[in-house]
Amino acid sequence: MLDFLREHGIEEKLIQDVIHFRNYYKVNESVKDRIPKPKNLFYGKEIWSMCIAAILEDENILLCGPKATGKNLLADNLCNVFKRPQWNVSFHANTDSSTLIGTDTFINNEVQIRKGAVYECAVNGGFGIFDEINMAKNDAIVVLHSALDYRKIIDVPGYEKIKLHEATRFIGTMNYEYAGTKDLNEALVSRFMVIDIPQIKEDTLMNILKLEFEEADYEKLSQFAGVFLDLQTKSQNSEISTKAVDLRGIISSLKTIKRGLKPRMAINMGITGKTFDQYEKEIVNDVIKTRILEKWQAKDIFPYI
Repeated sequence: MLDFLREHGIEEKLIQDVIHFRNYYKVNESVKDRIPKPKNLFYGKEIWSMCIAAILEDENILLCGPKATGKNLLADNLCNVFKRPQWNVSFHANTDSSTLIGTDTFINNEVQIRKGAVYECAVNGGFGIFDEINMAKNDAIVVLHSALDYRKIIDVPGYEKIKLHEATRFIGTMNYEYAGTKDLNEALVSRFMVIDIPQIKEDTLMNILKLEFEEADYEKLSQFAGVFLDLQTKSQNSEISTKAVDLRGIISSLKTIKRGLKPRMAINMGITGKTFDQYEKEIVNDVIKTRILEKWQAKDIFPYI
């Protein structure tokens, strides 16, 4: 990862500071398996520089951006670069304070706390990932205020006060376009450095796909990238929703093609099937037809397998 950062043009001083951070804050052997090993890399020099600088300065970061911009991938990459164990919390309507901090349980004839993700992250110096943080209920977030600001503590009712490990950081991700999201309150946002993740561009998309599918024909692969970019444009123009703008779907489609499935069948599963509105489905199909020919077979995409 450090070689990738150098090739990506990240300043050497930042990289050396990352190395010092890794050497200074050792990771307990029992949680080393929580350090992510992402297969894909996030591309974006300025975004990388902002994230690294903020984390080195003991700041928490909030990654904001449209769907399929690589927010979660970047979070995994950051955990790997800093060699920190990761605890992930995906917020939804039923996520409450006990999910984050912990809840009472009965062990060995006594009441003990069953530690939640934030508790474990705090004591082990991990990076806590708050996925879709703008879907969280207020009572779930309020308990984190003292952990996210200068106090760096978590006060567990009925138990001890937890002081955060010096290496602990929190990374939030959010997308305004998803159903069930809401505006974050000012008190919470003030505890993060906010980084806007731009929509993915063609050269970045091709780098991602080529890294994942080295055996693919470059020209054919560019057509799959074109499907994604065309749908992204239509979504920006409010012609379709963001449901079919799914990079994971493109990658999954290519994986099934590599297994031998016909390209059109694969992309129908990975992209067209993500929308259930018939009118929208027709628009998505029209985009696919201009890029992915019905006669194509798996060997046309992966001729060297």
